[in-house]
Amino acid sequence: MANALYDKGRQGFLDGSIDWDTDDIRAILIDVADYTVNLATHDNLDDIPEAARVAVSAALTGKSVTDGVADAADVTFSAVTGDSVEAIVLYKHTGTESTSRLIAYIDSATGLPLTPNGGDVKITWPDTASKIFKL
Repeated sequence: MANALYDKGRQGFLDGSIDWDTDDIRAILIDVADYTVNLATHDNLDDIPEAARVAVSAALTGKSVTDGVADAADVTFSAVTGDSVEAIVLYKHTGTESTSRLIAYIDSATGLPLTPNGGDVKITWPDTASKIFKL
């Protein structure tokens, strides 16, 4: 699969329920052996099994929205252990899994897949025209 936005994430941007630069947006390292993405029907964090979540970031910082392009500061996951990581999911964190809207699924990125070894994992967002993603 290629990097893509969840349908309900797109809807959230259009209906105003997601505000990239002000909402608490987080990243999850995903083991695809435990999660099969469905961009059309998966809407909230509760659609991703706990077993598939290798590590969750703190809120992204330095977020920007220029010309429909989402960007943020690079993110570091500390002392990551567990299953292999083949994807990253971005979501709006609300504190409740059933309302934490899924935004993006990224499985084509430098460094993926990776095998955690207890060390830090740094996600360096691309410095291309589309940055993290473009609406």
